[in-house]
Amino acid sequence: MMEFQKSAGRIFALGEDGKVLAEVTFPTVKEGLVDIDHTFVDPSLRGQGVAGKLLRAAAQEIRSQGQKAKLTCSYAVTWFENHPEEQDLVRKE
Repeated sequence: MMEFQKSAGRIFALGEDGKVLAEVTFPTVKEGLVDIDHTFVDPSLRGQGVAGKLLRAAAQEIRSQGQKAKLTCSYAVTWFENHPEEQDLVRKE
């Protein structure tokens, strides 16, 4: 199981060499609103559901902070469309 690390507006996983293997970024746009703007998974991990786990972790983090998210990352848009139980997080522009 891959361990995700958290920093402000970012959830990520590093390889043993310190290289970023997976990350999702969601910087704060304004009070109460973040922008899920980037999802990355290293080619070596593709097809293992890592991106979905990143988005799930981001959704939990954003919800725990009482924030909403706008989606400018195309993967995030698709992921939220496929997970209606998380739709309450999405700020409709």
